[in-house]
Amino acid sequence: MNRKILEYVENKEKDLEDIFKNIDNIEFINSKKVLDAFINNNIDEACFNTTTGYGYNDIGRDKIEKVFSTVLNTEDALVRSQFISGSHALTVCFFALLRPNDILVSITGKPYDTLDEVIGIRDNLSSLKSFNINYHQIDLINDDFDYDKIKNYILNHKVKVIEIQRSRGYSMRKSITIDKLKKVIDFIKKIDSDIIIMVDDCYCEFVNCLSPSDVGADISVGSLIKNLGGAIASSGAYIAGKKDLVKLCSERLNLPGEAKDVGPSMNFNKEFLMGLYNAPRVVADALKLNVLTSYVLSSLGYNTSPKYNEEKADIVLMITFNNKDKLIDYVRSIQNSSPIDSASVVVASNMPGYEDEIIMASGSFTQGSSIELSCDGPLKEPYNGFMQGAFSYSYGKIALVRAIEKLSLEVFKWKV
Repeated sequence: MNRKILEYVENKEKDLEDIFKNIDNIEFINSKKVLDAFINNNIDEACFNTTTGYGYNDIGRDKIEKVFSTVLNTEDALVRSQFISGSHALTVCFFALLRPNDILVSITGKPYDTLDEVIGIRDNLSSLKSFNINYHQIDLINDDFDYDKIKNYILNHKVKVIEIQRSRGYSMRKSITIDKLKKVIDFIKKIDSDIIIMVDDCYCEFVNCLSPSDVGADISVGSLIKNLGGAIASSGAYIAGKKDLVKLCSERLNLPGEAKDVGPSMNFNKEFLMGLYNAPRVVADALKLNVLTSYVLSSLGYNTSPKYNEEKADIVLMITFNNKDKLIDYVRSIQNSSPIDSASVVVASNMPGYEDEIIMASGSFTQGSSIELSCDGPLKEPYNGFMQGAFSYSYGKIALVRAIEKLSLEVFKWKV
C-alpha cells in the first residue's frame, strides 16, 4: 500500500468527523430499534432451529417475520430464503397485487434492467404484459417527482399499483430521499387513497431512521444480500407491509390457501437474525466509506454522486470516470482488494437481465452481495462505476487507497 496515498486519505478523513458523527447517531437509533424488536419478540436459541420439507410449525421463521415487521413498522412481513434476489421479491409482489387489465405505474422512470422482462418492456411470454397487465412510467424531473403528470394520469386512469424505486440503479438520476418519498405518497393518497404504494427499498434500509411504512407506503421490498442481511445472510429477501397484501405475496410465493404457513427455513434462521442484528453497523460503515470515497475522489478530479456532504438515500456511490480504462482499472482494484477471488481479473460480460456488458467486482463471501463491498457498472459512456457496501469501514478504506494507486500515481503526485 502506498504510504503517501494513505496519509492523504487519512488527512481528508479528519474533515469528515461531523458527518461521521451523524451517521453514528443514525446507527444508534437503528440499533436500538433492532435490539428492542429482538427483546419484545422474545428471540431465543430455539429460534435457530430449522425445518425442511413443507416447513410446518417453523417457530424461528415466524418469529423472524415478526421481528422484521416490528423493525420496519409494518403489520406483517414475509422473510424467506426462497427469494433468490430483490428482483425476485419484486416480481412476486407485482404478480401478487396485480390482475389482468390492472394498471401498474412507475413514477421513478424505468426500473432496474432486471425487471424489463418481468414487466414486458422487453418481450417475454411470462411477463406482466402477457397477462394483460398494463404498465406506464413517469420520469423524474430534476431528480424529483413529476407531480403534474402523476396527478393527471391518476385522474384519468384507475391505477392499481404505483411502484417507487428509491435507489438509482444504473441511471444518472439521484436516489429518492425519505422526505421526497413522504411528500409524493401524501400527494397520491389525497388523489386516490385506494392506490397501493409499493416501494423498492433495496440499498436504502437503515440509511435513515425511517422506513417506507413510516411515511405511508403500503408495502416495501428488499434483498437480504444487501442492507438488512448485514453481510451475513447468504440468500433471501423480504416483503413487508399491510397484512392483507403480505398474505397475497405469500400465496404467490408459496400457494393459495397455505400462504405463510409453509416454506422451510433450511438453516437460514440464525443467518437472518444475525444479519439483521449486524445491519445497522454494516450500513453505517458503508455510508462512511461512501462519504470518504466521494470526498477523496472529488479532490482528485472525479465527479461523484451523491456528493460527500449531501443527504444520503442509499449506500450507492456513482463515480464518473469518463474513461473506459479508468473504470476497468478501478473495478479491478476493488476485486483485487477483496477477501474472495482477489487474484481474479474481472472482465466485462453479458449478465442476465442487462442489455449492456457489465463489469463487476464482488469478491464477497456471498455471490452478488452488494453490502460487503462491490463496484460495478455498464461498459458505456460516461463510464460510471457504482460502488456500494463495505464489510467494515477499515476494509473499505484499504480498498479505496489501493484503487487510487491503481488509477494513476501521476494524477496523484501533485496532491502530496
